[in-house]
Amino acid sequence: MRPSQPLPARTRAFTSSLHALGRFDVVGMDEERIRSTRANEYRWPITTAVLGGRAKGVRTTDRDLAGVPVRVYRHASTPAAAAPVVVNLHGGGWVLGNLQQSDWTCSELAARLGAVVVSVDYRLAPEHAAPAAFEDSWAVVRLLAHDASVVGGDATRMAVTGDSAGGNLAALVAIAHRDAIREGRPHAPAGPLRHQALVYPAVDLTLSSPSIAARPDAPVLPRRNIDRFLELYLEGSDLGPADPAVSPLFADLADVAPALVLTADNDPLEDDGERYAQALRAAGVAARYTRYDGVPHGFLSFPGVAPNARQALAEIVQEIGSALA
Repeated sequence: MRPSQPLPARTRAFTSSLHALGRFDVVGMDEERIRSTRANEYRWPITTAVLGGRAKGVRTTDRDLAGVPVRVYRHASTPAAAAPVVVNLHGGGWVLGNLQQSDWTCSELAARLGAVVVSVDYRLAPEHAAPAAFEDSWAVVRLLAHDASVVGGDATRMAVTGDSAGGNLAALVAIAHRDAIREGRPHAPAGPLRHQALVYPAVDLTLSSPSIAARPDAPVLPRRNIDRFLELYLEGSDLGPADPAVSPLFADLADVAPALVLTADNDPLEDDGERYAQALRAAGVAARYTRYDGVPHGFLSFPGVAPNARQALAEIVQEIGSALA
């Protein structure tokens, strides 16, 4: 863990306002408040300026795949059949978050990659403990990996991406995809997963990364929220924090998809991402690791106030695009 750089003034003002308003302070939320926070879609002009708008020419369709709600993004110029497929898994600590928060990222990926982007509205805690979020995510990816024609896609050109808790789920899905091919299961994937793009992923739920202890009062994701997210996610589950079913850092990583791992320097999860990139390389997997400076956890979700968000998105587009070409 290297020293972090100061946040730019506008980023600092934004994160300070989040804390002042208690928007994402899950410690103070009961279940009713959690549900109402999830339902907020923040479609006012000022929030669009902060969170990013939907890319021009991209159309969306809300539907179910494998019994799971999803939002499908497709640019008007994308072919109606055999397009590459990218599955997105949103963040929110497995407790908060919704499809709208990924609109900017997903629509930009659809526009720039000429891909069909499928964003998964997986089940959330505390109503649904682990591994429900993974089960929904994998159900969608498993269906598309076998036959992506249901969204006009090509099952042999697939990638997954996710941020924070979604990065955790994307890593777990990549492992499950590898296992399905290894074991020759019924309705096995049509081919190997081409890529996994993991943005400040939570990969060690034992919270052993030094950056977590070193940044207890980090903007956006202070330690008290990390602890509460995990409590809500694992309460009532048979899985412990060290179980590879929820902590991909402890799984067999050989032969999983090549990866891009992005982290932020003002983020308690910085070391999670770096450790995961090192573990992937140790397992023989190609893994690119980039740390963005002067940004907090979640910065990709607010490009209007985090200058590095657009650069990070460009890197994701470049890496996924090369893998799907």
